Amino acid sequence: MTASERKAALEGVRVLDLSNLYAGPMVSTILGDFGATVVKVEHPNGDNARRWGLSKNDVPLWWKFLARNKELICLDLHSADDQDIVRDLAAWADVIIENYRPGRMERWNLGYEDLSRINPRLVMLRVTGFGQFGPMKDQPGFGTLAEAFSGFAYITGQPDGPPTLPPFGLADGVAASTGAYAVMIALYWRDTQENGVGQYIDLSLYEPLFGILGPQILEFDQLGVIQERYGNRSPRTAPRNAYRTRDGHWTATSAGTQQIANRIFTAIGRPELSEDPRFSSTAARILNAEAVDRVVAEWMLAHDLNEVLAAFSAAQAPVAPVYDASQIYDDPHYRERESIVQVDDPDLGPIVMQNVVPRLSRTPGAIRHTGRLQIGANQREVIDRVRRETNRR
Repeated sequence: MTASERKAALEGVRVLDLSNLYAGPMVSTILGDFGATVVKVEHPNGDNARRWGLSKNDVPLWWKFLARNKELICLDLHSADDQDIVRDLAAWADVIIENYRPGRMERWNLGYEDLSRINPRLVMLRVTGFGQFGPMKDQPGFGTLAEAFSGFAYITGQPDGPPTLPPFGLADGVAASTGAYAVMIALYWRDTQENGVGQYIDLSLYEPLFGILGPQILEFDQLGVIQERYGNRSPRTAPRNAYRTRDGHWTATSAGTQQIANRIFTAIGRPELSEDPRFSSTAARILNAEAVDRVVAEWMLAHDLNEVLAAFSAAQAPVAPVYDASQIYDDPHYRERESIVQVDDPDLGPIVMQNVVPRLSRTPGAIRHTGRLQIGANQREVIDRVRRETNRR
């Protein structure tokens, strides 16, 4: 089967994206990558994502990724006429994504109750910092605040250093992945019921990140234990760290099981350590984390990166180089798997960006086009098509 003969997994799903910046728009990027028709609504001033990150020749680079596979229209939701256009679009859509503060859409008469009367099958994803209810629901919500509030920042950083925030939109990205699968759950439920109806999804930025942080809250509840900062180490296994090599590179490894620890000991030429009572079980290695970490660190520092990788490969022990963007760009594994892919852009020519994930064998996603530069680039054609298709229903 050729690529042109494949049917996209979400072909026929219609998405109206009213959101701004990162988490909400990233949900529609994921859906669009797998064939959904995505109509992205921007304020007349443009989405704030256009002003994030670096630009080349006044072309915003992050926008090229975030707005890929989307049709762009321009509406001011404060305008009664533009609110009417949103209602037309809601009658057409399967999914609406919005990330205004709780109550804002209702004040415009565009809340879920309002729009579901127009289209009972509508699924609405509502993305906020702290959720649609609770004492903090009306607080401004950004990824940085979610990374702090979720408990992530508290456990991240060096033991003698401050809580550490990630240098990228971690909370937004995790929330976007969660939002995409939540939309698919809601669509599946709708479409498997007789006369199925839609629903709204209350997605905060902090809860998806909180949800993947492991057993911390359970450990506190049952044992009164609070996880502290360990730097690159882990409270649950050892050795686990980032290690500098003799030629100035960095690698990372982690002994998730005793078998893996034994392979690491073999890789560094110290197989006898697997019999050392300090290192012969996970519990013992955690108690002696400083000692086992020092052994591995000293060996790494005495060898060049290529030697480290070869030794660990021979022992089937886990290791990976700590890459920067330039190393990722040149890495043969990234290239062969097309984890990064070159696409043609009308404003910049050939550009490289992250490819679609995950990989589906029968209905893979695709980058049909990069983000369009002109605000409202598809305004007339989208509105005409939506009204024509809605009248045909």
